[in-house]
Amino acid sequence: MVAPTPYVHFPGTARDALGFYAGVFGGEVELNTFAEFGRTDGPADAVAHGGLTGGPVTLFCADAAGEERPLRCEGLMLSLLGTTEPATLRAWFAGLARGGRVVDDLQERPWGAWDGQVVDRYGLHWLIGFEP
Repeated sequence: MVAPTPYVHFPGTARDALGFYAGVFGGEVELNTFAEFGRTDGPADAVAHGGLTGGPVTLFCADAAGEERPLRCEGLMLSLLGTTEPATLRAWFAGLARGGRVVDDLQERPWGAWDGQVVDRYGLHWLIGFEP
């Protein structure tokens, strides 16, 4: 199955963000710096391309440079609805909430499903939920 993979331009925080997401979801962090790619439009140690792969969530990113605009997340949520066991989804919600902002707590809804929303410390808006 083919699915879109988010590619985020962070405002100089790509390295930290990938480490954070690896701590929440697992997986492997891969980084290439501006220096490694021969780029001179930003700091040599800035992330020119990075990724979180090999785990349940795949994410690519870079540090914004030059005319690139950094992430500003409005009107978009990354959805993890029913993607794994409820205990894992609860742990992911709690992990993403550390240093972030809970928009709508993970809770049972009148129709029996559970869901909640959180904006993590790097600005990504997540919708997490499951049906028992």
